[in-house]
Amino acid sequence: MYAAPIPGDAARMATITRSRRAEIRREAAAIHRRGQKDGWSTPRTLRAIRSALPEVTALEGWRLALDWSRAQTVARIAALYRADGLHPPGLSDSMLCRWEHGNERPGDEYAMMLCRAYGARPDQLGLARTGEPTGTPCPPPPLIRYGHPHQAEPYGWAEPTMTTAAGLPAVRESLRLALLADPAGSPAVAELAEAAAEHYARHYSKHPPQTLFDEVHATRGLLAEPLAAATRTAADDEARGLRRSVGYLSALMGNLAFHLNDFAGARAHLATAHTYGHRVGDMRLSAWTCGARSMVALADNQLEDALRHAEEGLTLAPAGLPRAQLHAWAQLRALARQGREREADEALAAAVRELEADPVGQEPGRFGFDEAEHALHEAEAHLALGRGSQAAARAERSQQATVHGTPGWAAATLTLARAEALTEPADAAARALDVLDRIPAARLRSTARQRLGKLTAELSPATAVAGVAELSERVRILPAAIDPYGSATA
Repeated sequence: MYAAPIPGDAARMATITRSRRAEIRREAAAIHRRGQKDGWSTPRTLRAIRSALPEVTALEGWRLALDWSRAQTVARIAALYRADGLHPPGLSDSMLCRWEHGNERPGDEYAMMLCRAYGARPDQLGLARTGEPTGTPCPPPPLIRYGHPHQAEPYGWAEPTMTTAAGLPAVRESLRLALLADPAGSPAVAELAEAAAEHYARHYSKHPPQTLFDEVHATRGLLAEPLAAATRTAADDEARGLRRSVGYLSALMGNLAFHLNDFAGARAHLATAHTYGHRVGDMRLSAWTCGARSMVALADNQLEDALRHAEEGLTLAPAGLPRAQLHAWAQLRALARQGREREADEALAAAVRELEADPVGQEPGRFGFDEAEHALHEAEAHLALGRGSQAAARAERSQQATVHGTPGWAAATLTLARAEALTEPADAAARALDVLDRIPAARLRSTARQRLGKLTAELSPATAVAGVAELSERVRILPAAIDPYGSATA
């Protein structure tokens, strides 16, 4: 899998600026949309992209013709290795970037995998070797389905997989069916309710906020009658388990309401979650809801309330990761927004100490915490304190630790753009436009919308800079998350 350097192409590609790269991505995406509308084949879309954008290589152009990100290509290739019963190698976005820009050539094995992932021939990707006939395919191995070999499908075929969007109503349906068997509740119902809350928390970022809010709301509603029945019959263990699940589901609803820009709803749901956390003695839940309430207050410019909720959460949070999260997510940001630099630095140091003391150091899901989130909160604090270079470094670290196109990636990218707004306005605008190109309006959280609003205000003096006017207009015409009649509009 040796990748040979291509010095001439590397020198040519090095002259393309980051802002021009962003323009190329946007123009290619527009060509892809036109091709989709007119029913173009991928090769025809590729020809249109390379005709309009001569800087684009065949390898990069094919990916753009499919409208894939580099992260999607890397994930597809890893999936192909696993389907072949092999451990995926260490392919990364940066390696693919070097191949696309002509800095290196992929080795034979990677070239074959790129052909399989894209459903293309080597010559179509610019990967044919000297003397190799045009049209030479890279045939995929026989497919295996449920343990039985089948005839290979047409080139580039990929078996569709069940998405978590399909899994959302299935989780609720399982709980409903269990309740049909035991309307008054049972240990199995309590266990299913806990599993449902965990499922929603772990897959929180994979769904538009409105879609997930509706599911969580419906699931929580199913628990009202069994909880009342367990309370009447003094079934303490079952009632405690159901109350705990109601608490976590309410916490999720509060977070989702916040991401839909419904601050009043968020406060109501989080207050319910806080109450149930105290009732069942789940201090981690109660502490987390304090952090979430601090987040809502901070977004609403209620700085004293934000710090008060943060301090309350720290009195409840267990040591290690939960306390690290409260220090960074709530206390640090509230202090930074108040301009209390020394105390903010102390909160940051405390968060680092708690993370270092935790044996695991990170945990997935909405109630978890990881390096990407920690770096994001640190970047936001540095930004509030006027430390632009430190904010940019930590935002870039957060961006590198996230999956491209996710809400976490959007948050880090927009925070990085804000850190660059004064010194590199063209790059800042290009980053924000990339977020708008990659993430549909329905998936833009209120936090992303707030960051976009602040960024456009910070870039307003630089309207003559490339991309700034376009960004301002696209932010202006974004549909509201919720219309005046209470419906999701995006």
